[in-house]
This record gives sequence, structure tokens and C-alpha cells, in this order.
Amino acid sequence: MKKVDLEKFIKKIEASKDGKLDLSSDEDLSIAIMNLVSIEEHFFFTGAKTGKSDYFDLLSQTRQIRTELLKKIITDYEGEVWCISKHLLAASMRLMEVGTKQQAKGNKKEAQEMFEKAFNLYSLFWGINLKVLDVSDIKKIDDNQLNKKDTKKNSYMARLGELVKRAIDCCIE
Repeated sequence: MKKVDLEKFIKKIEASKDGKLDLSSDEDLSIAIMNLVSIEEHFFFTGAKTGKSDYFDLLSQTRQIRTELLKKIITDYEGEVWCISKHLLAASMRLMEVGTKQQAKGNKKEAQEMFEKAFNLYSLFWGINLKVLDVSDIKKIDDNQLNKKDTKKNSYMARLGELVKRAIDCCIE
């Protein structure tokens, strides 16, 4: 991500109402899409375990709904961006699930690590789909930018996460 592009986007956010973009519907839609991907997985495994093809029919119907809804967020894409976006949402949802289970077991540190990874993937989804992230310029992300020991929070993912926190407010009505 170019520093200039990020700064332009931040200025756009700050110029909007109360410094937030009203993406609350899109954020809700992205969470719904995450759940639809999860439902597809459950229909697949239930069909495979029971041998009942009706579950695969339900999977197809669910996939059709998920595809229609994803088109509302991802309106312009190239190459693999559609699939990348779907998988970023799916992986984010699964990491949230793992984090929640770890927290229920009392493993707060492991839970927090999963939650951070989930949010990083979710932020990456929005970075790509809000076109804040210019993927054409990315050749290699330096190893130190993704270092989990980065306490300064200057890593690429941390900066993108801060942008998402500033840009998206699910509480705007």
C-alpha cells in the first residue's frame, strides 16, 4: 500500500460525516457472507457424513445466495480477487470461531492471537475491496512488516487494521 494512497483515504474518511464512512450495511453483509460460507461447509460435511444428497442441494442453494450477496460488496475485481475475498472472509470467520473456543477454555492468550489474525484478514478483505490496497505494486512484503513481535504496531497489517477501525463503524444507523 502506498503511503500517499493511505493518507488520501484517511483524509476522505475524516472529511466524511463524523470521520467515519457509512459502511455499516456492507459490514453487516460481510458478516452474513461469512456465515453463509460456514453454512456451505456444514451442508457439505453433513452430506458427506450422512450420504444424503439433499444436503448438497441445500449447499448449492446457499452458495447461490452467498454469490449474489458477495456481488453487492465486490463490484469490480480482477483476477483472483473474488476468490481471495471469499477466502479472506471464510478464514476470518474460522479464526474467530477458534478464538472463541480458546477463550471459553480459559486460554486468553491463544484466543487473543486468533482474534488478531481474524481481524487482520478481515482488514485485508476491506483493504482490497475498498481499493485502499494497490495490489499491482506489491512485489514482496518485507518479513519484518509481518513480524508478530512488532510492538510499535507499524506493520503493514497493523496499519491496515487501524484504517479499518477508523473507516468502518457498524454502529452508524
